[in-house]
Amino acid sequence: MLFLLETVISGLMAGVMYSLVALGFVLIFKASGIFNFAQGVFALFAGLALYDFIAQDGWFYGLFGFVLPVWLGIIATMGVMVIVAWLVELLVLRHLVNQEPIILFMSTIGLAYFLEGLGDMLFGSDVKPLNIGLPSGAWDYLLDNYNLYVEKLEIVAAVVAAVLVIVLAIFFQKTRIGRALRAVADDHQAALSVGISLRMIWVIVWSVSGFVALVAGVMWGSKSGIQFSLSLIALKALPVLILGGFTSVPGAIIGGLIIGVGEKVAEVFGGPYVGGAIENWFAYVLALAFLLFRPQGLFGEKIIERV
Repeated sequence: MLFLLETVISGLMAGVMYSLVALGFVLIFKASGIFNFAQGVFALFAGLALYDFIAQDGWFYGLFGFVLPVWLGIIATMGVMVIVAWLVELLVLRHLVNQEPIILFMSTIGLAYFLEGLGDMLFGSDVKPLNIGLPSGAWDYLLDNYNLYVEKLEIVAAVVAAVLVIVLAIFFQKTRIGRALRAVADDHQAALSVGISLRMIWVIVWSVSGFVALVAGVMWGSKSGIQFSLSLIALKALPVLILGGFTSVPGAIIGGLIIGVGEKVAEVFGGPYVGGAIENWFAYVLALAFLLFRPQGLFGEKIIERV
């Protein structure tokens, strides 16, 4: 039982890491109706930019001869993500207002490949260790003569995710900008007709999504280094969104926890009977089952259309 408990805790912590990426998807989809395939690359790009500001082998040090302290590097990286959001609105979204969702989706695929190539060109493709002072190593807790091991970094990620969910929920439900974001998602033309600036709203939501991507990039980079496989996390976040619902901020967390626990338990206890590697495909099979019985997810909004 204690080994099962350790496996579940490990799954919960892994699920939190997935949820941090899924939150960025939810923000974009909730505010604009766009599934942003580039969110994983946003996390990668934010991590690369942060590393460049605080490391001695980056562009910033080469140009100015010094590096920024971590806290200032995070602020500078957030500025970079705001600039990226503004450029996305100026060069891409502004020209696709009221286009079909598939066109907007395809534009984010192109954006993902462009940012990935730009990151490779500017920062190089080597794995970059990101050390910003977050606790590392395992937390060892003795319980009934059994040592429970939990990664300290994953505990920090869980706390950060909880704070993000609370802040974002308040932002969407209680603020004027949050209500404007939801209005834009419902109907672009109607939002424009009541004086809501579509351009400004998209810059804001993509900037907030960039901040969430920065948090995800910091956590994943601190855990395994900044590497280009980080962009593939978007594929693991998709089942999380299917389970939790594309429009639910709390759903992104719950879905991530379900996926994290499910794949860990399935791998540890079921893997030996089927040759292993269950962890690679479990999330997608579970998402397929949800699509068959509850396509809107656990917390998603059920859409009813009259024909």
